[in-house]
Amino acid sequence: MAEHFSKRTATCGSLTKADDKKAVILNGWVHRHRDHGMIHFINLRDRYGITQVIVDDDSSKELQQVALSLNLEDCISVTGVVRARPASMVNPEMATGEIEVKAEQIEILSTCAPLPFQIDDGNVPREELRLKYRYLDLRTEGMKKRIKLRHDTVWAIRRYLSARGFYEIETPTMIKSTPEGARDFLVPSRIHVGKFYALPQSPQLFKQILMVGGMDKYFQIARCYRDEDARGDRQPEFTQLDLEMSFVTRDDVLSTMEGLFGYVFKEVMDYDLPPTFRRFSYEEAMNTYGCDKPDLRFGLELQDMNDLASRSTFATFKEIVAQGGHVKALCAPHSEIVDFSRKYITDLENAAKVYGAHGLAWMKVGENNTINGGISKFFEGLQGEIIDRFDAKEGDMILFVAHKEWKKTCASLSAVRSKLGKDLQLIRPGFEFCWIVDFPLFEYNEERGQWEAAHHMFSMPQAEYIDTMEEDPGKVKGDLYDLVLNGYEVASGSIRIHDVELQKRIFRICNFDDETAQERFGFLLTAFSFSPPPHGGIAPGIDRIVMIMAGESSIHEVIAFPKNTAGISPMDDSPSFVEEKQLEELHLKIVYPEKKE
Repeated sequence: MAEHFSKRTATCGSLTKADDKKAVILNGWVHRHRDHGMIHFINLRDRYGITQVIVDDDSSKELQQVALSLNLEDCISVTGVVRARPASMVNPEMATGEIEVKAEQIEILSTCAPLPFQIDDGNVPREELRLKYRYLDLRTEGMKKRIKLRHDTVWAIRRYLSARGFYEIETPTMIKSTPEGARDFLVPSRIHVGKFYALPQSPQLFKQILMVGGMDKYFQIARCYRDEDARGDRQPEFTQLDLEMSFVTRDDVLSTMEGLFGYVFKEVMDYDLPPTFRRFSYEEAMNTYGCDKPDLRFGLELQDMNDLASRSTFATFKEIVAQGGHVKALCAPHSEIVDFSRKYITDLENAAKVYGAHGLAWMKVGENNTINGGISKFFEGLQGEIIDRFDAKEGDMILFVAHKEWKKTCASLSAVRSKLGKDLQLIRPGFEFCWIVDFPLFEYNEERGQWEAAHHMFSMPQAEYIDTMEEDPGKVKGDLYDLVLNGYEVASGSIRIHDVELQKRIFRICNFDDETAQERFGFLLTAFSFSPPPHGGIAPGIDRIVMIMAGESSIHEVIAFPKNTAGISPMDDSPSFVEEKQLEELHLKIVYPEKKE
């Protein structure tokens, strides 16, 4: 192997027919190697593409021997001459398919051990193997494209915001622990025994303090940490675009984000977004789609059926309505793809039960605007109204969920809607953004028996609720907003509280007395005593947005070195045990839980 090597004069994706007869040096990895006796075809790959290298039968014996010894993924340097391929030999599947490089010299820069899997997007190994050998997985075309997509997206964000007067400012990654939601990751201090830093769940308090400091417009590509269970679109450490603005209202923040994403999607995806995104109140989104992150790429809107249920003879529905409960339904269109069999209806019912439904009732539209099957016999005389409400057609299936709790009714039928959208292939290609606004500011925690902030405790109540919010916290709406893309929440934000006394009132409603609030958030309250401006912000998730742009369902596909669903990195085996000496320096002792017999 060469200690000194011939440095490349071109990349493996840059050569074209215009480079015919040009002497070049390429550096890269052996992607494919076809041995045809005295002729070798070597596909050489780097980050930029693939070039076919040929060792001809007129090459020296030494070069022939080097070519013969090559293994897949060996790292080599090739010195040679570009030559145009005959028209009949052009490979339209390759960007460099019009040329090949006749090798004159090959240097082996390093050799590759036996591969645990092939570097080939057509042969995807199981995820645990991909994460263990992530450096090999990163060489695949798919991962290279997705990492580039992430880079392009972040770079476009920086260009857009910088051109509009935003400063990019870094905030600390070792801060005071202020638990108020997910658990903090704690960092013990060696110097200050018994004290801990926390890794930030978000830069929330610091960006508000930056507004007190007069920075006016701030953004940061921020690393954030939450000690919570991982899943496909979430992991313990993640990246968000953190953004805050002074002297703004909700509409200012929303229009800034609409402009930003319009720019990013056009620059990165060549995709035109509408200049403004649709807006739904929280209640409207729940009632219409069953959730506060609706996928607008297909219909199947939910309908309230309380009026018809109460006029039916179906005792279960009538009783739920009489007790103040809710009956909702949707209409699944007739499909050639899926047979609405009893088994399939059971599958839909199981999806609904995950979210609290006790069952899934149904009826089917027959010929001549008739309704039959399921619970149809309880709705005699009401068939015409049901068909009109959904504009239902022959072969359509109408599906009902009833529950005493509004949220469970909505969420259960939303799960049915989501499954139908996928199974019936109703989801249109493309990107559909929308805003969800007018969220409740507080929600009641039944287990703890107390009110909590629905988003976080620094969000401004809407003006009409400020004077009386202690009387009924459940009715208070906040100046809150979520951005939703293709059924995923991709950003959350609010107009912030900038009045110390109002902030203390919010703390008290959330069961933080003045002493506790001062202990945990005293630095913020002190800052707010020095004339803070009105301000607001938002924090889109970079991982999740790029995942959607890439057409993937897991953020692991757009993160260079992700943790698995157990929060473990198979590549470097973290988290790991540390030496006893390190624990002693930090004055820590591990107490393991007792094993259950």
